Amino acid sequence: MEYCKIANDVRLGDNVTIHAFVNLYGCTIGDNTKIGTFVEIQKNAVIGKNCKISSHTFICDGVNVGDNCFVGHGVMFINDNYPKSVNPDGSLQKEDDWKHRYVETDIGNNVIIGSNATILGGVTIDDKSIIGAGSVITKNIPSGEIWAGNPAEFKRKI
Repeated sequence: MEYCKIANDVRLGDNVTIHAFVNLYGCTIGDNTKIGTFVEIQKNAVIGKNCKISSHTFICDGVNVGDNCFVGHGVMFINDNYPKSVNPDGSLQKEDDWKHRYVETDIGNNVIIGSNATILGGVTIDDKSIIGAGSVITKNIPSGEIWAGNPAEFKRKI
């Protein structure tokens, strides 16, 4: 795991594969999961077992990914839908300043998320759903459906 930054507080399951240039801290990674190159997974994120997280993906604080999921290249998760860098007085924001805007995101089991999708904070993508490449997910996705586009729209049942 040369060129990886894996903090002491990361919980790794058995047989986890981590490629080079990965940054993990405060997260949990399930058994048999593969983490691609140039991936960051932040604190309080949970990745289930038997997942594949492809290169250049960003999984932020508060994202929960179920088991057997595929996350394509360059997928971005958001946990603050109204980000700011400063407070009303002009001072730089700190972690406590944005906690009231922080939202969790839940990805069910057996979900496929195509490359370069953006998942806004606070949504749920239910089990066995497919998200098309380049899609922007702005609302909850029911189980067993295909959604694609910007913003993503329902395409069909699986």
